[in-house]
Amino acid sequence: MSQALQILKQYWKYTSFRGEQENIVQAVLAKKDVLALLPTGGGKSVCFQVPALLMDGLCLVISPLIALMKDQVENLINKNISAAALTSGMSFFEVKQTLQNAVEGKYTFLYVSPERVETNLFKEFLHELNICLIAVDEAHCISQWGYDFRPPYLRIANLRNEIPEIPVIALTASATPIVQKDIVEKLQFRNVNIFSQSFEKPNLSFSVFKEENNVQKAIEILQKVAGSSIIYCKNRKETQKVARLLQQHQISADFYHAGLLQDERNKKQTAWIQNKIRVIVCTNAFGMGIDKPDVRTVIHFHLPDCVENYYQEAGRAGRDGKRAYAILLYQTIDEEELELLPDIKFPTLAKIQHVYQCIANYLQIPEGIGERNYYDFDIIEFCNNFKLDTILVMNTLKFLEQQGHLSFNENVFLPSKVIFIADKFTINNIENTHPQLALVMKTLLRTYEGIYENKVSINEKLLAKICKLPYQKIYENLQALHNSRIIDYTPQKETPQVYFILNRASAKNLYIDFTTYNERKKLYKERIEKILEYIHVEKECRSKFIANYFGDTTVQDCNICDNCISKRKLPLTEEEFIKIEQQVFDIITHQSITLKELLQQLPSIKKEKLLQVVDFLQNEKLVLTNHAGLLYKHKS
Repeated sequence: MSQALQILKQYWKYTSFRGEQENIVQAVLAKKDVLALLPTGGGKSVCFQVPALLMDGLCLVISPLIALMKDQVENLINKNISAAALTSGMSFFEVKQTLQNAVEGKYTFLYVSPERVETNLFKEFLHELNICLIAVDEAHCISQWGYDFRPPYLRIANLRNEIPEIPVIALTASATPIVQKDIVEKLQFRNVNIFSQSFEKPNLSFSVFKEENNVQKAIEILQKVAGSSIIYCKNRKETQKVARLLQQHQISADFYHAGLLQDERNKKQTAWIQNKIRVIVCTNAFGMGIDKPDVRTVIHFHLPDCVENYYQEAGRAGRDGKRAYAILLYQTIDEEELELLPDIKFPTLAKIQHVYQCIANYLQIPEGIGERNYYDFDIIEFCNNFKLDTILVMNTLKFLEQQGHLSFNENVFLPSKVIFIADKFTINNIENTHPQLALVMKTLLRTYEGIYENKVSINEKLLAKICKLPYQKIYENLQALHNSRIIDYTPQKETPQVYFILNRASAKNLYIDFTTYNERKKLYKERIEKILEYIHVEKECRSKFIANYFGDTTVQDCNICDNCISKRKLPLTEEEFIKIEQQVFDIITHQSITLKELLQQLPSIKKEKLLQVVDFLQNEKLVLTNHAGLLYKHKS
């Protein structure tokens, strides 16, 4: 048994690697630069975590989302593997302490955002860190020609100039050939090693339906196919409406979107993962980093604007390898709206300048200041105050981020922070002057190192537990200490934030690279044309269509998508149908069984005819699929 396989077995409890995983691991161990293209649920993290455990030093993982970082760090720690993350909510002192711990070899993995890599503090520690591998997750974000371009990713290459001998592994689930080429160039690969696992999902049945009533169709699907489900909607309002309608039909459902508070999002997500809620109705803010293997259906109530997004979201179904269904529902108006999107997503220069000026006025930021500052930004209030269209504002914010001016985040979580500002005489006399506040003050001093010198992140719930006081009382005492000028206390924030990357510029002199801008708009139009082509394809296998889009030409017809089923339908006599139906019922009346096992037990029947009968029986709800993807007879 190889060392890599031993590590996999020891920490992940798997007895073998999947697909290209082992080849990728061996290439990384040979210190080669690697681009790993693995579909959603294909086990990307194993490809850098296993070799890093066999290498001497620290694996630096660059990831775009705090939720993803926290999730992976938590998973590693649960496996008794040392790991940490530098997130935006940490104080200067906490970041410095974490980096110092990394220098001292206390971690095997350190997760950072691409923005963090650019900070002066990180650069100070860079050459002291014993980095053995750089892993770039969601690597498609580095390409200006991709669907999710993020400018800070472009500057990851600066690391290669600082530590050129360290190998890089770039990982993504969705990159077209042009994006793959861009990733390799931008990350300055010394030798190109591309490993691409097939984009085929043999257990996932893709279907498209043009429907006037999406909710009724979804109810039909959920009644026919048991088990956990995700329904994607185009906006927040729709998620609440659909969840409520499903509940009225006795289907356990809840809604999820980025506008909810972090605690509420976590509760809903956990309830769904634990199967306390069957259906989660959400915007595309849901799903990143969630590994729930038993999702049986993913239903889209809208047309995604690109194949990349659709493939990634649909791919959250059937990760356990059992039969699952990806269903795309649409109406004529969806097509019309999608065709108008390029001009909406890419506003004119005049509109961009106007929105930028309005943001500066709303936040009251004069020219020449604002760099590296967060500002509370209520987008609804902003749009109402300045009579601006919300979609125009959102797209302008996205554009300004891509141009490196500012960024907008609806999910920023900035923890509560405290620093002591009173002199030691005042602090020592606190028991006499404010006896009721002494307990909280002493607990702060004992619990948080460096709270005299730096503004430190604190946890009010932890303080409440230590002090044996209600949470509200802790909050009131902290406010009282703040008002008494003993501490400087900033309560936690979960409000949306605008972060100025550069100082606020004059709107009329705002720098915009229009050559790249126009090229990106052209590629965006092409991606929309491709998703519209996908919904109208009638004879081509849908799974094959998607794989070809990503440059995978090896995929054969799946035989389970709606087009393949229509294509293989053979004329059946009534006598043949009744005979096959009886044989199917004889097998599944007393047991649940996979479709593959059913085919094996009825070898004398032509496969296409058997599948046609089973499909008919499922449509008539005489045969159902349970949460494990097994067929069983409906008890009438």
